[in-house]
Amino acid sequence: MGACGGGEAEREPSEAAVNIIFIGPPGSGKGTQSLRLAEKLGVAAISTGNILRDEVRRKTPLGVQAKQHMDKGELIPDELMVKTIAESLQSANSADGFILDGFPRTVTQAEALDAMLRKLGYPLQWVVSLNVPKSELLKRITGRRTCRDCGAMYHIIYDPPTNAAHCNKCNGELYQRDDDYEDIISARLDVYERQTAPLLDYYAARNVAIDINGTGSRDEVLERIFEGLGVAA
Repeated sequence: MGACGGGEAEREPSEAAVNIIFIGPPGSGKGTQSLRLAEKLGVAAISTGNILRDEVRRKTPLGVQAKQHMDKGELIPDELMVKTIAESLQSANSADGFILDGFPRTVTQAEALDAMLRKLGYPLQWVVSLNVPKSELLKRITGRRTCRDCGAMYHIIYDPPTNAAHCNKCNGELYQRDDDYEDIISARLDVYERQTAPLLDYYAARNVAIDINGTGSRDEVLERIFEGLGVAA
């Protein structure tokens, strides 16, 4: 197993490692809750959305190609995502466990991930599925604003900045991501229902899927996740 970035010693997976996937439509809170759970468990948080947005920002070959699909509300091609995730999972931090947010999104990707995890010796314990009504998803996503400089996230209803146009942390300009406009969101939700929802059946058949009501406050949702996983709050 090679470590990313070079120079870091290879590590065997810890027997106590906890490996979890978060699945849910755009705006369901996967990113927020996966980070909070990763902090609680002391494991690596791997967000494909953050990885891809960083690639887009840096205008790497992957970023340029990914942006073409993201701007249309389409999924990134399987081969690109599989390569990206393989590199992330081979990092030294993942040996202690990981929370994977945003991958897999298709059954084909899930099968590729299974092969990766077997090769790395990382057993998958749970798949957390966050369920949120479409009307709530639209409200959540269209209200999101992001700082161009530091990447801080706000919401015009649920978590508004002090100044509507600028970041509280660095005073950078706030903007609405291209893939957060309503027409793109609707396309993304359609793609999710068509291609990602079948993953629930895939993982349910393996008895690793946990359905979580994703509505309510962040703390309420996190408490449900803790309860579903049997983790002490």
